[in-house]
Amino acid sequence: MAEGKGRVCVTGGTGFIASMMIRRLLSNGYYVNTTTRSAAGKDLSFLTNLPDASEKLRIFNADLNNPESFCPAIEGCKWVFHTATPVDLDEEVETMSKRTVDGALGVLRVSLNSKTVKEVVFTASCTDVIYCGEEVDELDESYWSDIDFINKTKPINWPYSISQLLAEKAVLEFGEKHGLDIVTLVLPFVIGPFICSKLPLSIQMALPWLFGYEHDIFSSFSIIHVDDVVRAHIFMIEHPNIKGRYICSLSGTILMEETGELVHDKYPEFQIPTLDNLKEIKGEKMPSLNSKKLIDAGFEYNYGTKETFEESIQCCKANGYL
Repeated sequence: MAEGKGRVCVTGGTGFIASMMIRRLLSNGYYVNTTTRSAAGKDLSFLTNLPDASEKLRIFNADLNNPESFCPAIEGCKWVFHTATPVDLDEEVETMSKRTVDGALGVLRVSLNSKTVKEVVFTASCTDVIYCGEEVDELDESYWSDIDFINKTKPINWPYSISQLLAEKAVLEFGEKHGLDIVTLVLPFVIGPFICSKLPLSIQMALPWLFGYEHDIFSSFSIIHVDDVVRAHIFMIEHPNIKGRYICSLSGTILMEETGELVHDKYPEFQIPTLDNLKEIKGEKMPSLNSKKLIDAGFEYNYGTKETFEESIQCCKANGYL
């Protein structure tokens, strides 16, 4: 029986980006396999209750510590979206890096051996770019973060940054060596509405004072709406001539005091720090990310900064987080 536009595998299906991706893939006519670690006992109703899920969605148990466990989920798929990644901020950098790299390469080997997968899209982090050690106002895909610089400066969540950097490099090298088509999508803070069962960490970090998040603060950062992220992932598989790295980010950066002003104007009921206090935040400053390469390929963004924040806050309110 024909399976719509084809069958895809989305790893880490309970995550923020993955769950929103599954929703759009189903609505766009794709059949979806997704993976979750130890699904027994988990409430997966936010996935199983999606429109068309009963017919088009299959959920598999898989663990990055055992990449072969992804075989049933990837079997018969044309494309793989690898969004799953270990995130244990208390884990040693060597351990986290090994788990992340080994898991990603394991998924690629399973994809290669499947004989059906045409392309893998790897969800990468802006931390693979922003710690290059150079004073640059705007960064594009030619920049790579420097491990020595990260080890020396120890920026926010630095073990995670190292693990992500090593994984993206390893993924691209694997594709070149084995002839597997791979695209990496480099993302800043992804915010916006969500259907997953936990409040996304990226929303907490973009609006820390709303959630009592008092550590690891950025005083300026780049953002992207989750729906634009989802659409960009799908754009990758629907345009087969696209290969390599692509940054997916709104241009420029937003200051912490600008987010405070936006929230104060739209949601005066929230008790937030004064704008003067927000200006005093001495957190890490993120350089601007240039997504010209993605735009030149034909992708168009649907959301600007203001509506991206507003939809994030509205969803948090609707789900009882605010």
